[in-house]
Amino acid sequence: MTTITIRRPDDWHLHLRDGAMLAGVLPETTRHFARAIIMPNLVPPVVTAADAQAYRDRILAAMPAGADFTPLMTLYLTEDTDPEDLARAHASGLITAVKLYPAGATTNSASGVRDFARVRGVLDKMAEIGCPLCVHGEVTDPDIDIFDREAVFIDRVLDPVRRATPGLRVIMEHITTKDGVDYVKTAEKDLGATITTHHLIINRNHILVGGIKPHYYCLPVAKREEHRLALRAAATSGDERFFLGTDSAPHIDALKEHACGCAGCFTATNTMALLAHVFEDEGALDRLEGFASLHGPAFYGLAPNQGTLTLARSDHPVQFPEKIETGDGPVTVFDPGFPVYWSPL
Repeated sequence: MTTITIRRPDDWHLHLRDGAMLAGVLPETTRHFARAIIMPNLVPPVVTAADAQAYRDRILAAMPAGADFTPLMTLYLTEDTDPEDLARAHASGLITAVKLYPAGATTNSASGVRDFARVRGVLDKMAEIGCPLCVHGEVTDPDIDIFDREAVFIDRVLDPVRRATPGLRVIMEHITTKDGVDYVKTAEKDLGATITTHHLIINRNHILVGGIKPHYYCLPVAKREEHRLALRAAATSGDERFFLGTDSAPHIDALKEHACGCAGCFTATNTMALLAHVFEDEGALDRLEGFASLHGPAFYGLAPNQGTLTLARSDHPVQFPEKIETGDGPVTVFDPGFPVYWSPL
């Protein structure tokens, strides 16, 4: 048996939902991860400090016994966000970042930003106080092909926003294209990107060839193989601008296997095993700790975790649960489509 020990990892992009779903999926993250940036796209969204405090309290109340996990809260940016409320929440340590959803871009994003001129004051305040902006980087114009939305967002929205707001620290979340990789590489400071586990493994053929695979459907949608390879190269390169954000997004099977299925892949259960597989494939196991445990804290100005996680490689494929049962219904665990020999001890 081969083993590798790394600093305990963090997840810099996580959906926990609320209520029975929260209680059902939270243990899948706390088992391996010490911290996670918690997405605020609930219904209604987490838009004020009071909302963030209440949601954090619910997460802590749902924690499994003995778990060592810190939820890092975010606010959902709207055109009505109060910059002073945001600043107080950040100064107190209640929130770690703010999330930008272009309106209509993904699950529960209807309250997102339509007119970026109306959030100019908030972005200026964030740059002033050093509060990072997590960005869902897609335009939502109906005339833009869904596979081009990320590249167009960079040109039309992100680059102008960054130029107009010097000092604003931006995380391009769940990048899916070579365009995203290349844009991050142009920045010497104040720009990083998270990469998901599933975008390292699937391309758009996995979703569509041989029948529609609803549990591979996510937003941003997986792209061509050339883009997947660019993501793998970035993740395994050792470049500190790229780090792990799983975007693990639980939906019950009834809403995934549906005429209008929900977007999201649930990877919290097996992410670390799958990453070990990917990094071994790329001859980069020595860089897994950087991607999963070091680069994210460095970008956010936090210390790495003191604890460790050991992963072991066995001679026989590891069996992961097919589903996680929650009070809302079953959630299917992401299936990479190949045997995996790594597992956390």
